[in-house]
Amino acid sequence: MRLRGTVGALASALVACSGAGVAAESLMPDIHGLGFSADGKTVLVATHTGLVGYEAGRWRSAEGPRHDLMGFAATARALYTSGHPSAGAGLINPLGLMKSTDGGKSWKKLGLEGAADFHLSAASWGTGAVLVFSPVANARMPSPGLYLTENDGFMWRRLAGKGLDGGPTSLAVHPADARTLAVGTKAGLFLSTDGGERFRRLAGGAQVTSVAFAVDGKSLWYGGYAGKPTLARIELPAGAETGVALPRLDEDAVSNIAHHPRDANTHALATFRRNVYLSQDGGKTWRLLAEAGVPK
Repeated sequence: MRLRGTVGALASALVACSGAGVAAESLMPDIHGLGFSADGKTVLVATHTGLVGYEAGRWRSAEGPRHDLMGFAATARALYTSGHPSAGAGLINPLGLMKSTDGGKSWKKLGLEGAADFHLSAASWGTGAVLVFSPVANARMPSPGLYLTENDGFMWRRLAGKGLDGGPTSLAVHPADARTLAVGTKAGLFLSTDGGERFRRLAGGAQVTSVAFAVDGKSLWYGGYAGKPTLARIELPAGAETGVALPRLDEDAVSNIAHHPRDANTHALATFRRNVYLSQDGGKTWRLLAEAGVPK
């Protein structure tokens, strides 16, 4: 991931929690997205009450509107989100698709405000393509389904999605090739290399809870749950799968995965119980950064 000068501006936009008047206990009431800043110094977390970051051993609350950031995704040049406006923002609810090029200090409307709230979305790190799942029709999406835009929402293309099985639970777009897409469902993990026309199953037998391409595009990581949480890495294009060790997760699973932009051994995880972890040894060990949304 490279957020140089854009989302990387978040590092300078962040203010200490104490200075922002945000109680530590309320910093992450929900976790709706996870990523890294361009320089890799900041772990970004999208929440019910705005954007927060972890940098140099400290959690910080981002400068900017405290929107409910649903379907959050970071790319090399911008942040994308959907969700709901903060109180007093004067924006139509829901937000539709929005974009920030200043680390979340301000957001530009890209359409579908008042019509769409994308809980499932992903963006290509290098190309900026955005993939969403729309559970209902709207003015630009004539029927429910998976849609892709490569021009910031000006045009949307519905994916045929042949071969998919089960309802979507997570999405990913290859960092360099917008035609390579991954969809996690309740029935497994699926990959398309033709822009979503056809998908092939990469893994099955368990519900997929999260999915993310490595920044170099050479592997695909996914979290799952089948009686217990799992995390695995699939090498591309060969498809060889390797299990990745998890920290102890009690009645929990991986909800979000993020990869460092410059260090292939550094990764971050978030869970449904609002725990955030960081690994700097390729996933062999994990350090707890936040527990139940409360900074450690």
